[in-house]
Amino acid sequence: MNHSTYDVAIVGGSIAGCTAAILYARAGARVALIERHKSPDAYKVLCNHYIQPSAVPLMRELGVTPLIERAGAPRTLPVAWWTRWGWIEPEPEPGGEPLPYGFNVRRETLDPIVRRIALDTEGVDVQLGAKAVDLVSEGGRTVGVRIKQGGEEREIRARLVVGADGRNSSVAEYAGIPTKSVANSRFSYFAYYRGDVLPKSDVSYIWFGQDMAYANPTDGGLTAIACAPGKSHLPAFKADLDGAYTEYLSRLPGGPDLSAGERVSKIIGTTDYPLLQREPTAPGLALVGDAGLCSDPIWGVGVGWAFQSASWLVAATKERLHLGPGEVDRGLAEYRREHRARLRGQQFLIADYAGGRPMNPIERQLFAGAVRDPQTARHLHRYASRFIGVREFLAPRVLARAGLVNARHRIRGAARTSL
Repeated sequence: MNHSTYDVAIVGGSIAGCTAAILYARAGARVALIERHKSPDAYKVLCNHYIQPSAVPLMRELGVTPLIERAGAPRTLPVAWWTRWGWIEPEPEPGGEPLPYGFNVRRETLDPIVRRIALDTEGVDVQLGAKAVDLVSEGGRTVGVRIKQGGEEREIRARLVVGADGRNSSVAEYAGIPTKSVANSRFSYFAYYRGDVLPKSDVSYIWFGQDMAYANPTDGGLTAIACAPGKSHLPAFKADLDGAYTEYLSRLPGGPDLSAGERVSKIIGTTDYPLLQREPTAPGLALVGDAGLCSDPIWGVGVGWAFQSASWLVAATKERLHLGPGEVDRGLAEYRREHRARLRGQQFLIADYAGGRPMNPIERQLFAGAVRDPQTARHLHRYASRFIGVREFLAPRVLARAGLVNARHRIRGAARTSL
């Protein structure tokens, strides 16, 4: 069987895979990027569309930002959250720096842009229409991948193999990496609208509760509007998708005005989307993006974490690729620690809420406090933008401030009632 040798072989040419390929090649590595789709314009259909502010610096480094802005992707100001206590609308400190922005962009626009940057990067050998059919192992270590392309099979050997092939990762399956699955009590449908259906065209909106929804203004002058009800609503949606979708959105407090726009797509979605988590490394192998951790789409973390997890892997391993398997595995251990530290706590909270439970007392305190206190609202924005982790998000000083704000609110309310 014919085979070729690279420093890194990456299976999956979407956001995480292309990011890893670009960064490895810029560091001097020779990279094989294996993508099953034949067209460089292929894209993922199911997506939240939101990219968190924490990923934007890396997108600038990659050269993605000016290209998506040229394509019409709007910079998104802090997300406006509806809660049963009112709206949370984070604003900068008086006289302070503007709050960091994210982006909303359709994958139809984003995926080809990132892939073409990879295609144009010296050192990246993009192999379109190639499917990974197995891994090559020696002594319990992954040393390559077997691919099928154009009816022929061949091996690609590499110092490191990267699985960037999404939530149903074949690389993880071939490597025998188990998958932890958490049931999602909600399902999701979205559609694109043209027209002024939102109060502000540069703000993403999310309706927060046991039943949820979000609306993201995106490129092409379109707004992606999604509902994420609990599965008790599923029979109504199965009986009449158009009617149930429209009726659900019409009940949202301060929701989108669908009559002011035109739906220009079919209603797209899924009725079952469990959260998946895998160990992100094995000897000679790493998983990035959804292959390592696939979260609940309502939070809009997938694209940002795809960019970022790939960059963490490259940072931990790029200087070790030519130093032997032991050094590569030490780099993989560093990546595994980074991946766990950055994502596991956040995934735990997301998975816990995916069960459909009501807010717990801590969540009620923080969200109510954020409605009433600009500082607490900015803190929530930093967490939702993934600039801080769970420990800082739930710091005692933050909870104490929110509790004090809410207590003062109750006292003022009682005083007004007594009058």
